[in-house]
Amino acid sequence: MSKGVLNLVSVGPGFEEMIIPRAIEALRDSEVIVAYELYLRWIAPHIEGKEIHTPPLTQERERALLAIGLARAGRKVALISSGDIGIYAMAALAFDDMREDDTYEVNVVPGVTSANACASLLGSPLSHDFATLSLSNLLCPWEWIEQRASHIAQADLACVLYNVQSAGRQEGVYRILQLMLEHKAPHTLCGVVKNAYRPGQQVSIHRLDELPALQFDMLTSIVIGNRFTQRKRDWIFTPRGYNDWSESAEAEAAAQLPQRAAWVFSGTGDGNALAAQLAADGAPVVVSAATGYGAELAQQDCPGAHVWAGRQGVEARRQALRASQARVLVDATHPFAAQMSQQLMGLSRELGIPYLRYERPSALAADDAQACADMDEAARRAIASGKRIFLATGSKDLASFLKAPGAADRQWFARVTADPDFIRRALELGVPRANLCAMQGPFSQAFNEALWRDWGIDCVVTKDSGEAGGYRAKADAARALGIPLLTVRRPALEYPSVAADFDAVRAQLAQWREA
Repeated sequence: MSKGVLNLVSVGPGFEEMIIPRAIEALRDSEVIVAYELYLRWIAPHIEGKEIHTPPLTQERERALLAIGLARAGRKVALISSGDIGIYAMAALAFDDMREDDTYEVNVVPGVTSANACASLLGSPLSHDFATLSLSNLLCPWEWIEQRASHIAQADLACVLYNVQSAGRQEGVYRILQLMLEHKAPHTLCGVVKNAYRPGQQVSIHRLDELPALQFDMLTSIVIGNRFTQRKRDWIFTPRGYNDWSESAEAEAAAQLPQRAAWVFSGTGDGNALAAQLAADGAPVVVSAATGYGAELAQQDCPGAHVWAGRQGVEARRQALRASQARVLVDATHPFAAQMSQQLMGLSRELGIPYLRYERPSALAADDAQACADMDEAARRAIASGKRIFLATGSKDLASFLKAPGAADRQWFARVTADPDFIRRALELGVPRANLCAMQGPFSQAFNEALWRDWGIDCVVTKDSGEAGGYRAKADAARALGIPLLTVRRPALEYPSVAADFDAVRAQLAQWREA
């Protein structure tokens, strides 16, 4: 009997031109083809007249055993896998079922992986150290997947998520994204690629904190950048060289921070006003702003305070707080910045720094009929209530509305902060330029009435942002125009210490100083 051959052949992401010549040669030299039927679509010209076996997708081990059995019988067999057969694919099963006394020849033919293919469509996001992580728990315990995701996030590695979402595994990806958000900056640039190099290809760029509002499937891969990943034109890339990275600049900035300061995490007008008041009291104050635009406002609004801003994640905050021996953390972030508040409470516990939440009072009654529990409920009710819907929810939550069922049949209008990234995000999600108001709030009742009347708005969605966020002016304008105002309730968090006004914050800080 002639000696068999087992060719473990990679056929790339689904585009014939992406198959390497050695793979084509192996296909032509094989007598028998064992593959999932989908793969035959782009290798058909190279396997005409051959014996073909196509066990279904869920029968991977059966495919491997079939190919091995045929090779043992002296046949020349090609076991096919998309991407690279040695990465999350069939090669491992073939080696697992192989015997030490097998004599057939084995050839492993590499290919273009899903990670490579998706990265090429996005630009160059994997130009430095990166990881890949499969979210399928069929062959790996979910606890391990979560643990690995947490380590990837803590190391701030760029990463590619495989097997993102299936019909029977809907929620896992959102848990992984939350783990990423616990350690990576919310504005970390990411890419979502569906059907890379196949019919129906879709490519989009998002911030990390936008991903939880999206839907995915098994044909989608998610590429998550690191804190250095940048955007240029319609691409994202991660710088390759160490020398140009800003570690030294970050360390220098941290070294200049005032010692034993009260750290005010702001991002809102009243947060900046609070920081200015504390600085006027004579205490050293650091204002932390998440964006360059936020830093400009803080520099303008907080005389006497030191402004610390940029693309920091949790590790940069941890190091800066520890190095500057921060005296207290004052969380004056937006009422809907739940992820940031949870991160700050965690750092407070870890570093032993007192935490105080400044929480502007709510403007909603407990039984308000127009209140919504979350963005998804608000999207459903808005689509049912109006046809020309104005979103005053901020840019981060636009996807919850524009991607909701029935959204395509509505006209959407939005108000976002006048920041180029926020404007671009709204445009990419499908808000027409003519329907976009890019201005810094809050706004008066008269302004809201004039804008909504001119645009013919018949439903408004906002957040329970309190008086400082201009809620009353929106509510009064909607009432005057006779249109519904849907308000999303604040996320419920258990804060260890809360103050509702500036005097209460100052009193609590004075008490801690004396303790």
